[in-house]
Amino acid sequence: MIDLTTNYLGKKLKNPLVASSSPLSEKVESVQALEEAGIAAVVLYSLFEEQIIRESLALNRFLEEGTESFAEAITYLPQYGRYSIGPDAYVEHLRKVKQAVKIPVIGSLNGFTRGGWTEYARKIEQAGADGLELNLYFLPTDTQINSAELEAGYLELVEDIRQSIQIPIAVKLSPFFSSLPNIAARLVDAGANGLVLFNRFYQPDFNLEELEVVPNLVLSNSTEMRLPLRWIALLYGRVAADFALTTGIHTAQDVLKAMMAGASVAMMASALLKYGAGHVTQVLTDLEQWMKEKEYVSVTQMKGSMSQQAIADPAALERANYIKELSSYSQPLR
Repeated sequence: MIDLTTNYLGKKLKNPLVASSSPLSEKVESVQALEEAGIAAVVLYSLFEEQIIRESLALNRFLEEGTESFAEAITYLPQYGRYSIGPDAYVEHLRKVKQAVKIPVIGSLNGFTRGGWTEYARKIEQAGADGLELNLYFLPTDTQINSAELEAGYLELVEDIRQSIQIPIAVKLSPFFSSLPNIAARLVDAGANGLVLFNRFYQPDFNLEELEVVPNLVLSNSTEMRLPLRWIALLYGRVAADFALTTGIHTAQDVLKAMMAGASVAMMASALLKYGAGHVTQVLTDLEQWMKEKEYVSVTQMKGSMSQQAIADPAALERANYIKELSSYSQPLR
């Protein structure tokens, strides 16, 4: 009997496949369909810091300042759709989802500053969430803000929320830090129970006809998992946190690689948006089949088996692999 169970944020999950934050969690029926297909847990779509600030009217006053000289400023935030939904409606939706399914439901807050909006971490906890994913998304553009100041702000935010709630916290990070191992360890010291690697920085495009900056969301593919795969393999056994690998999880092979790197769970969104909830069932079937063929009896058995925890100097190995990779291309010049 193949044992697919894993532990993440203090919960025993029936398998390592988790639905990451996406529009699929906007409807209770969609979450129920994911549960029926075999998903082990779901991260609700994010409640954004800006949504909470806007409701308090503080953001409206801020945006209206200076709009005489830059009228486009007032349109930065969407006025319709999921991003115009008030924070209390988000909390109520989480409560309904939690009541409708048996799998763990993790709330999601997306922000980067300290402030009154963090009180919604408590409201998410009170609504019954099994954990909170804190999505730290911020692209620094001010030349006067140094990396130490930015990291200190992240740590203070995690500390504030840790003091406010009892449920586990997972911090979703970008890969853009001078020393990712250092900030990862410090976030755990600040109160994070898990680390989600990585946040995708969506790149806008230019519309040359309208001369506008336009969104350009592209779904992930399996090659994108190499970056989080590498870092989880480097951090596993060195940072005392549960790791979730997100971005690029599409197949059973992707899930297997994530587990062998040291992840507790593999998070999927793009593949579910592309193929639907039924894709979960196929991935789990393929996962069990591979494990049976290779004589693995459990996910726990393979977890971290290809990580670098047993290597004295992972940095030296990374350097060697880098040189080897560059030397491996043998296509003749034309």
